[in-house]
Amino acid sequence: MVHELTREQARRVAVRAQLLSGPRASDVLDTVDHLGFLQLDPTRVVAPHPHLALWTRLGSAYDRGDLDDALADGRLVEIDMRARPAAHVASHRAVMAAWPGAEPRKPWQDQLASWVEDNDEARRDVLEALRQEGPLPAPALPRSIVRPWRSSGWTDDRSVLKLLDLMAGRGEVAVVGREGQHRLWELAERVYPDDPLPDLDDALAEQAGIRLRALGIARQKAAATPSEPNDVGDAGEPARVEGVRGSWRVDPAYLTDEVLSGDGARTAILSPLDRLVLDRKRMTELWDFDYQLEMYKPAAQRRFGYWAMPVLHGDRLVGKVDATAEQAEGVLRVDAVHEDEPWPDALLAAVHAELDDLADWLGVETMLMPGVRR
Repeated sequence: MVHELTREQARRVAVRAQLLSGPRASDVLDTVDHLGFLQLDPTRVVAPHPHLALWTRLGSAYDRGDLDDALADGRLVEIDMRARPAAHVASHRAVMAAWPGAEPRKPWQDQLASWVEDNDEARRDVLEALRQEGPLPAPALPRSIVRPWRSSGWTDDRSVLKLLDLMAGRGEVAVVGREGQHRLWELAERVYPDDPLPDLDDALAEQAGIRLRALGIARQKAAATPSEPNDVGDAGEPARVEGVRGSWRVDPAYLTDEVLSGDGARTAILSPLDRLVLDRKRMTELWDFDYQLEMYKPAAQRRFGYWAMPVLHGDRLVGKVDATAEQAEGVLRVDAVHEDEPWPDALLAAVHAELDDLADWLGVETMLMPGVRR
């Protein structure tokens, strides 16, 4: 059976899957377990992304120390710059055990393996240093690279960082925290739960199922990405979305009257890195939302702002809020509120209520700049 969905229904499934409609989530661990991971991007224009994403779902009851505590005591584990539940780690270790990938491998995978092999002595030096003194930041680790990573002006420091990232991909080292701007590295065997490893195919299927539960609806196949995949393979059940080409998969748990009717909808201000909008192709296909992160653009070329946050209202993305938290001044400065179409008074009031709640959670006051409609 192929489920036939309108774009509106597909959006409602996606919003509910991301815990952005229905009853608010109430626990950090349960939230991250459902979402599969929490991206640990440190950018803090308003608040670091992981905290902002949790505030969006948990509300002002969210205590930022809860995430830090869960990472410190191992209930959440950092893999590939993402906090993941400890119960999910075994499937990732199974993928690590198959590094650089199952046969037949692509040329770039063989090139990575060759580079690590050429620097095997450096790899062993890193492991021994961590065994004796870990956890350690990269600058404190041995620098015995014999074949630098590429010959394009990169320094030896960057070669060590590349080696560490590849060793993490192999399941040999893991990140256990931060020391200033530096990640703290430790032997993976001291960090990851020692659970039995599933078969590689079973591990990949498990990860696809976790992704679909978090996304609700996703492409069966999608272009490869350097981070978390956007597709879900054969997880869930087949679906077609009205007016959108291609094969989709949907988690049937969301195909209820409550979800498809949009019950429990609310207004939310999202991090630019929020998973609802992070797959820009899916965002365009389902929401037709005109948006891009402009922090890397020159100021004169920005349309929405350095860290413009998408505004979700029900199942629609309706605009962006350009705001900055200035803790020293005690304000959340709102430079612009971009309405994709003119907002009715009730929607405008809901957005400002969210901004005031965000400011209260940050411990500051909302400050609207001239021209921002109240």
